[in-house]
Amino acid sequence: MAFMNTIPRPNPDEYPASYQGYIDRVPDGDLLALLEAQMKEKLALLGTLDPERARFRYAEGKWSVIEVVGHITDGERIFTYRALRFARGDATPLPGFEENDYVPAGRFDLRTLPDVLDEATAVRAASVALLRGLPAESLERRGIANESTISVRALAWVIAGHERHHLSVLRERYGIS
Repeated sequence: MAFMNTIPRPNPDEYPASYQGYIDRVPDGDLLALLEAQMKEKLALLGTLDPERARFRYAEGKWSVIEVVGHITDGERIFTYRALRFARGDATPLPGFEENDYVPAGRFDLRTLPDVLDEATAVRAASVALLRGLPAESLERRGIANESTISVRALAWVIAGHERHHLSVLRERYGIS
């Protein structure tokens, strides 16, 4: 039995069209190495922000920088949970989640950015460990999440693309560099 050293790019029939933008953001190559590198990139980008800047919102009603990090982490937990369930052969359809309910409920702005980044780093390490430990044949397993069929390997690529999307938003709309 082979375990994961690489996770090939998913085919378009492995995920809903709504995830195409995330998957398109991920360059070809070693996805597991990219996921590990993203941890360092996020820390380098955000690790030195002062508390005031960490609570910055580029417009009224938009999430703060800390809330964006919390959202990335919540999303990753959910995507990884879905991958775990489907990889293990669980065919139970899974519900969607409403990000605009999760972020306020997370109360991320009551925490420090270093604390939220520590949590994000721990979640990413757990995600990489799970994905690296999956038997190769489990990557093509599919399940239903949010009323759409998606494969385990597509979920792995969505994790990377979702983070790339939000780090891009932090750079472009929040002026973080």
